[in-house]
Amino acid sequence: MTGSSEDLFDFIASSLKEFVEREGDISELSLDRRGELGFTFSFPVKQMSVSSGTLLKWTKGFSIEDMVGREIAGCLENAMTRKGLNMRVAALVNDSVGSLALGHYHDTDTVAAVIIGTGTNACYLERTDAIIKSQGLLTTSGGMVVNMEWGNFWSSHLPRTLYDIELDADSPNPNDQGFEKLISGMYLGDVVRRVIVRMSQESDIFDPISSKLSMPFILRTPLIAAMHEDDSPDLEEVRRILRDNLEILDVPLKVRKLIVKVCDVVTRRAARLAAAGIVGILKKIGRDGSGGIAGGRSRSDQKMRRTVVAMEGGLYTGYTMFRDYLHEALTEILGEDIAQHVIIKVTEDGSAMGAALLAASHSSYPVDSVQLL
Repeated sequence: MTGSSEDLFDFIASSLKEFVEREGDISELSLDRRGELGFTFSFPVKQMSVSSGTLLKWTKGFSIEDMVGREIAGCLENAMTRKGLNMRVAALVNDSVGSLALGHYHDTDTVAAVIIGTGTNACYLERTDAIIKSQGLLTTSGGMVVNMEWGNFWSSHLPRTLYDIELDADSPNPNDQGFEKLISGMYLGDVVRRVIVRMSQESDIFDPISSKLSMPFILRTPLIAAMHEDDSPDLEEVRRILRDNLEILDVPLKVRKLIVKVCDVVTRRAARLAAAGIVGILKKIGRDGSGGIAGGRSRSDQKMRRTVVAMEGGLYTGYTMFRDYLHEALTEILGEDIAQHVIIKVTEDGSAMGAALLAASHSSYPVDSVQLL
């Protein structure tokens, strides 16, 4: 994550070679027929073509400086050559784009994809003539996938608190990925921790205060989910997590209830913001029931089309309360009549399988001879 680009891509190529040797017939990769693959690269990229793009910046703790501005697929192909793999990148895709591809493959009503896990991102299908960057560029379908990189969205209207400001200042990327720091799994646990620290400083709820409580990211989001969803009468799971992970002993029941409430507030805010982001996409493409603001049509003027949003990521799939709050907010914003036509459909491993589908559809060889390993 912090070495050189050659180290990173040699590692990827070595892992890929092991996989191909184990799962496929490497003898098929002859000199006159190169193997093809889809490459999921979940970082901000300037996409040059379906199979090439340059890295704009790293996120998620990666910091390989000599890689920024370089063409990504070429780096992997050079590494594969060094490792003796006769393969090429047929499709370079963001993880959200892979999820959209898989979702649309199974259900053609899929118009957007959202990732809400450790990090967060979204993409959607847009008319090419509505994309300012692409004016004059034609596509055979008349549409194009827009990778939003919505984790970096920022607005003064977002409900940012002192805890968010402090978390951002202490992060490796201050003033960056503002929306992600409000809604993704990497950060929710630490927002809760910071609130608990403030509570302990201003009252005697913990006596003495554990030194573990001051360690950033010691309270991971799966732990706050476990505390939030603890349905035992005496909140035994909350007691266990405080004891085992934070070394806070003998916490009274009323304080344990207070901590569950903090988990609830932070999670509910994140889920509602994510829902607002989804509605923002639907509004942009006229799938929120309004029929397009510019058209001046009311909701009653047209029939709402079935609209599917592919969803992936452990925060949504593994955290029931987050998922429930997101659905609740979608219904609240759209209204029940419209919300019933909007379906959130989970895709499993879409970022990888979607990349494979895109690689197959952009193969240099006849489609009937493409095999997915």
